[in-house]
Amino acid sequence: METRDQIYEGKAKILYATDDPTRLVQYFKDDATAFNAQKRGSIHDKGVVNNRMSERLFRYLEENGVHTHFVERLDDRRMVVLRLKMLPIEVIVRNRIAGSFAKRMGLTEGGDLKRRILEFCLKSDALGDPLITDDHIFALGLVEEGVLAEVKRVTDQVNGLLTAFCAERGLQLVDFKLEYGIDADGRVTLADEICPDTMRLWDVKTGEKKDKDRFRHDLGGVEEAYQEVLARVLG
Repeated sequence: METRDQIYEGKAKILYATDDPTRLVQYFKDDATAFNAQKRGSIHDKGVVNNRMSERLFRYLEENGVHTHFVERLDDRRMVVLRLKMLPIEVIVRNRIAGSFAKRMGLTEGGDLKRRILEFCLKSDALGDPLITDDHIFALGLVEEGVLAEVKRVTDQVNGLLTAFCAERGLQLVDFKLEYGIDADGRVTLADEICPDTMRLWDVKTGEKKDKDRFRHDLGGVEEAYQEVLARVLG
């Protein structure tokens, strides 16, 4: 497969066209951002960790009936993915009280929820990815009702699978972000990445944070936490 022109660069990844119009190459960077890119930095080998971890988790989800954009990993920093029409929303799954939700609701981080929460954000760096409701989504014509229903169904399936996967490795899946697109056959498809950048992972025994919160809040040991999570996931 021939890699061609760059078609997109985000905060953590670059997408390249290929000689196959149905495939892209996704490159993982070491750049790190937080608080809607107000904080910027770099995490050594973050791109390598996120690429390899995403590969493992996409394969696991595919094996359990979830359709993803993953095709193959090319090397430490690149994977081949399906070319999708991306949905203009992000999906956030919250299994425990943490992060911006705790701050927004005036709650103590770490508290339990009676059930999982699904939140939606408009994908807009300029607007700070604002929270939106189902009514916003339908009124603005962002996503069709049937598509959003399928996104919710797949998200609950992914949450169940990843929660169990992480628990087997001594990690609690506190919350995480997902993105979706529509493939050439019109199928809702899980996209983007699944890694410590997009998940809150706490050690089951100690409660220690093993994710990008270590970068966000200057907790130290960022690279070590990423490498440890990768080792648990691959192990």
